[in-house]
Amino acid sequence: MTASPTMPPIAMDARHISARLGHDEVLHGISLALPLGRWTSIVGPNGAGKSTLLKELAGLLPHSGEVELLGSPLTSLRGRERAQQLSWLGQNESTADDLTVYDVAMLGRLPHQAWLAPASNADHAAVERALRRTQAWDWRERPLGHLSGGERQRVLLARALAVEAQVLLMDEPLANLDPPHQTDWLLTVRDLVAAGKTVISVLHEISLALHADVLVVMRQGSVTHQGDCSDPATHRALEAVFDQRIAIHPLAGQWVALPKI
Repeated sequence: MTASPTMPPIAMDARHISARLGHDEVLHGISLALPLGRWTSIVGPNGAGKSTLLKELAGLLPHSGEVELLGSPLTSLRGRERAQQLSWLGQNESTADDLTVYDVAMLGRLPHQAWLAPASNADHAAVERALRRTQAWDWRERPLGHLSGGERQRVLLARALAVEAQVLLMDEPLANLDPPHQTDWLLTVRDLVAAGKTVISVLHEISLALHADVLVVMRQGSVTHQGDCSDPATHRALEAVFDQRIAIHPLAGQWVALPKI
């Protein structure tokens, strides 16, 4: 999709995306244009298809329809080229527990390295930046298996950041993070967007998702709404998809989702 003068540039463009898991269709002809240089958060109740949609955008699952990344069909990009432009952080990712924190973060640099080539100075600099950004630099020599769940998640985030891709896809990136480190993640995302990067996340934490620029609301494998997080229409769509069991309120200059009791 080519941006018009009144339309922001597009980072990812999905057209008529349908997907099946087993015998069940879990995405139903979704078309979605995700803006460049902004943070889009995908939300919805359990089973809405949020993680499946994110995997389709990453090219990790078979589907019908088309996905474009930065103006090019995803299927036309070679693996290395795609991995340089599109970084992925999935749920419950497994990594060898005997790898050091530094080595795990260095895995994010593989798309930039020739086959069997040693890490360059640029690779080492990118890894250090990523580990410092996630406050994991002090553990760089520790094995991954010696970390807590929250610490491990911060290292996996560092691996995704080390790619230094234009577009980052993150599926439940706040898993196992305590509130201060959730705040750190929000600040990291804001820094990335300020630097011109595009972030697309799936979040269960609705109040945190409302810090995004754009909200995509899903239900039962379909997108019911896409709009700015500050738009009252977005708030109404969000309340509706959760069957009016939450309400969106302003609080201290931001939006929060509160349960209706």
